[in-house]
Amino acid sequence: MVRRSHTHLPDPIFHEPIFGETDKLPDPNGFSTAHPSDGQLYKEIGDLLTKDVVAVPPSRAAVDAVVPLADAYGSHGPAVTKLIEDAGKIIFHALGDSGASNVRKYANELHVADQVTLDAASSTGGNRPAFLFHLGDVVYDFGEAQYYYDQFYDPFRNYPAPIFAIPGNHDSFVVPNTPEGEEPLAIFQRNFCAQKFGITAEARSLHRTAMLQPGVYFTLDAPFVRIIGLFSNALEDPGVISNLDGKWPTVSNVQIDFLRAQLKKIKTDGYKGAVLLATHHPPFSYSPPDTGSGTGGNHGSSTVMLQQIDKVCHDEGVYPHAFLAAHAHNYQRYTRIVAFGGKEIDVPFIVCGDGGHNVNPLVRAARGHPAQEPHAGSDVGYLEGKHRPSWAKQLLLEKYDDQNYGYLRVHVDKEELKIGFHQVGVRTLAQSRYDMVTVNLADHTMVAN
Repeated sequence: MVRRSHTHLPDPIFHEPIFGETDKLPDPNGFSTAHPSDGQLYKEIGDLLTKDVVAVPPSRAAVDAVVPLADAYGSHGPAVTKLIEDAGKIIFHALGDSGASNVRKYANELHVADQVTLDAASSTGGNRPAFLFHLGDVVYDFGEAQYYYDQFYDPFRNYPAPIFAIPGNHDSFVVPNTPEGEEPLAIFQRNFCAQKFGITAEARSLHRTAMLQPGVYFTLDAPFVRIIGLFSNALEDPGVISNLDGKWPTVSNVQIDFLRAQLKKIKTDGYKGAVLLATHHPPFSYSPPDTGSGTGGNHGSSTVMLQQIDKVCHDEGVYPHAFLAAHAHNYQRYTRIVAFGGKEIDVPFIVCGDGGHNVNPLVRAARGHPAQEPHAGSDVGYLEGKHRPSWAKQLLLEKYDDQNYGYLRVHVDKEELKIGFHQVGVRTLAQSRYDMVTVNLADHTMVAN
């Protein structure tokens, strides 16, 4: 295909999706659009970041509808689905917080994007990742249209598969005096929630058609797995998915209705595949107990959000096999042991917010006390907060990495869900699998490798 020299081509040209360049392009040298420092802006709007939420745009789809992976592949969808089913497994990537907000951070984003691209391009047959699920904060600092090229399209220019996404807080927070129609969620929807295949102006000269999600919350239905993605809104902390507590009337309860309908459908259909739930803000993010051992990282737990999710899951009798989140700029893996359906089940809660923007320490020194890092397997039930449900029996911090960037490589077959975290070194392109957890789909038992 001929490379485009214009910023936009008429949509009718694109009858089929395009996921990347047909020829591998060299790494970019830097931003094409200079990104000024937002340090002063953060000072000016710091208070707003703690209280300004945005309305949740309604989905085009019914609350119980799912998005088949095949739709993202156009006419090639049936062949891709058959390849996955014949292989007896599906592989996909997940990561969050990839956007590089300035030149100093750009190389780190490129390292991660290059590694997932290399993994996808070098794998063959049923081992090739079928898609990437982005856990939010695609574009820093506040989802501006002019930075989509630098922070999304260019780094992932050669990724040869569809990229789905839920918005993060940086993809949704509205800076004061933003022109009408240029709100971050409007731009996000133009690039990820399009109604037909087409190249957006944000992609400029690169070939990646906009994704066809029905909204900022949706369920991706792929062979062997369903991923329920929720939009956890625009606050720095905590994540907000509804107005059930009467605190956020702007947000509405549309996502609660959606989650309830999706879990009901899973139960009614007798769905046997893996069920994953994804939010940008993590239900759990480590902070030490108040014992003078330092303080937590830059972002905390969103326990009220989890309580609302828990209630819907409990009401419908369906609990996901795993939770995926980002926002905190490191890797964390928890095991939550819950009494559910008459038995105890193990549920991994995974934070993967080190996709390129930054890597933050898990614990920081505070008030003259040195930071004391936790041991693997530490009981951190106190993170559940005072409203911890009686059926949540234990919460363990199993493993973490706050030094390296990285991404998740997820494997699902008829029997097991395997989630591996792959490190991408800060100073080199070297990458390796640092952690792996395996969940038995039938009984929710878990083994770490």
